[in-house]
Amino acid sequence: MALRAFSNVLKGRLQQQLLAPASVCGAIQSPSAVAPFPSQQQQPKGAVDMQQRFASQLVVRQRMKSVGNIMKITKAMKMVAAARMRGAQTKVEGCRGIVDPSIKLFGDNPLVEGKSVTVPITSDKGLCGGVNSQVNRVTKVLQDVVGPEADKPKLAIVGDKGRSVLSRTHADSLEYTCTEATKQSITFATASAIAEDIMKTDYEASRVVFNRFKSAIAFQPTVATVLAPEAIESQPAIVEKFDEYELEGPDRSEFLTDLQEFNLAATLYWGMLENGCSEQASRVQAMENSSKNAEDMLTALTIKYNKTRQAGITTELIEIISGAVALEG
Repeated sequence: MALRAFSNVLKGRLQQQLLAPASVCGAIQSPSAVAPFPSQQQQPKGAVDMQQRFASQLVVRQRMKSVGNIMKITKAMKMVAAARMRGAQTKVEGCRGIVDPSIKLFGDNPLVEGKSVTVPITSDKGLCGGVNSQVNRVTKVLQDVVGPEADKPKLAIVGDKGRSVLSRTHADSLEYTCTEATKQSITFATASAIAEDIMKTDYEASRVVFNRFKSAIAFQPTVATVLAPEAIESQPAIVEKFDEYELEGPDRSEFLTDLQEFNLAATLYWGMLENGCSEQASRVQAMENSSKNAEDMLTALTIKYNKTRQAGITTELIEIISGAVALEG
């Protein structure tokens, strides 16, 4: 009887606790719900500092690896550009003799009259310094250099870097674009095809803008003007110079038409070679500067990594010595 009464009392008390509010049941919570997991327990301050130090060292080591890989790429690109520059320089020196006679005979005056076209020659690839920005800047200025009775010059752009910039600022003057032409070896056939497309519209003058190669560290923005036969015949000074030569074959007008087609193709070919050589020379300088910057950054990261590692080692030694002294005391 006594055991039955004691059991009834326990059941009544347990039923009251189960039916009581949560604030009353706080004393009967499960130990597994209260005790934190070992990973959630508060760690000593020294262990937290050590984990943070190891994490920072890992980040610095990853940055050192990425900067080192970038430096290897820029050095390889510099070597490739230097080899291409030497080949392009040989072609440029052999091509300059093609256009020198026409420049001496017809002159080179960028101030034109009537309907004209400006042909900026840029590259299709980047990472070559300010080569393309120079051509784009000169082209924007040259669009306002016309005679008092001249029409607004049109644009025939060669190269993707010129198209991406000038198509936004001079979209109303854009007549022709040619891309992917400078990604492969430049030939006279390519220049002739571009010249043929430009001459589908009758222009009184064509002004070709490009960078003329001077040395491995210098290039000069240049404007070469090719006049139409009608524009040449309208200038007595040029006609007088031209009549000094004895010609066999067609009359002067037909001869000037054929000569103008050849002059435009030769000037485009010359400008593409000069600009391509300047592009490679500028890329050599750009990749050299990038390699130097990456080397400086890698040196700074190495010093930072060594300082952090040395500070960690010193801290651990101090903790070990302090613990040993405390145990001895």
